[in-house]
Amino acid sequence: MVAIRPVRPDDAPAIAAIYAHHVLTGTASFDTDPPDAAFWAVKIDAITGKRWPFLVAETDGEVTGYCYAVQFRERPAYAPCCEDSIYVRQDAAGQGIGSKLLGALIEAASKAGFEQMVAVIGGGEPRSMALHARLGFTEVGRLKGAGFKFGRHLDTVFMQRSLRA
Repeated sequence: MVAIRPVRPDDAPAIAAIYAHHVLTGTASFDTDPPDAAFWAVKIDAITGKRWPFLVAETDGEVTGYCYAVQFRERPAYAPCCEDSIYVRQDAAGQGIGSKLLGALIEAASKAGFEQMVAVIGGGEPRSMALHARLGFTEVGRLKGAGFKFGRHLDTVFMQRSLRA
């Protein structure tokens, strides 16, 4: 059974491990060196300190995924627009965890006052694009060859959905 709950500070090591796998093996993130648990502890504190949503999926007591929303850009006029980030542990992929996380994040971001959500998808990662499309996002832009990882140029895809009722 998968439970979605707010992040806790002690989730930082599990989040670091999930993200490290994606950094080292995939193109969804354009990071090339995975940050450690101390970095994630600071990030958790910063995001939750602003009352923005940061959620984890827990399966049988283990963190199997996480997601959060932050203001899309720092300038004041962007305040109603957030960017989501979502990652699922590699051995838990394909079990519906991403859909549950993103659905809960959409609801939490709306309650936090955001009106639009943007997904910035590195490498045009097909699974991430499909997940976002299932939850009402549409592609609104593409930066061709904006990234370079694993010896190849990668697109960055922007998807967006309204959070307004």
